[in-house]
Amino acid sequence: METILSIAGKPGLYKLVSRGKMNLIVEALDETHKRQPVFATDRVTSLGDIAMYTDADDIPLWQVLENVGKKENSKESSVNYKKASSKELRAYFTEVLPNWDQDRVHDSDIKKLLQWYNILVKAGITNFKESLAPTEGDNIDDRAEAAE
Repeated sequence: METILSIAGKPGLYKLVSRGKMNLIVEALDETHKRQPVFATDRVTSLGDIAMYTDADDIPLWQVLENVGKKENSKESSVNYKKASSKELRAYFTEVLPNWDQDRVHDSDIKKLLQWYNILVKAGITNFKESLAPTEGDNIDDRAEAAE
């Protein structure tokens, strides 16, 4: 299972390729496919570990991305997240996830979600459950070892 990662301070998303002695080797999901090391000092988050706040339980990110994919027919987002107003972002997100927690989910979270969605779609990843959902007992280290 491929692991999609977000690295604090670095734009875009990355795919875990391998694991070195003191680092992870990741590949950018953009057109460059540039490989680079990520060290223990970098804050790395698997998209499978992220959830969105709702009025009830938190919803895994892959499920929210699937909802966006259904709305957009697995094409890039129809909303320009860079230029959209707060009202437009919130109206769009209400269509995607009707019971989202409007106090705890910020406009920047919605923008990040749409940015990640577009990156994933451009990279040909549209089955978000298979690509992002962690399996039982799954963590980054286990997946890194399996990738070697």
